[in-house]
Amino acid sequence: MFANTIKWVVLGAGIIGLSACGDTLGEQAIIGGGAGAAGAVVTDGDPLTGAAVGAAANVAYCRTYPNRC
Repeated sequence: MFANTIKWVVLGAGIIGLSACGDTLGEQAIIGGGAGAAGAVVTDGDPLTGAAVGAAANVAYCRTYPNRC
């Protein structure tokens, strides 16, 4: 049960992290990567793949909608 609680806390932190896009390309990649890795851990996926997908997605989103970041 404790492991489930930790997973949900990590997921929540990842979601909060995505709401803060970052100002530079590096910040956007790091924040997205962290959120992606956290999501992968919660869903029992590969954290490295999650980090790569999260970083790419956050950078793409922030570059497409800069006024929302």
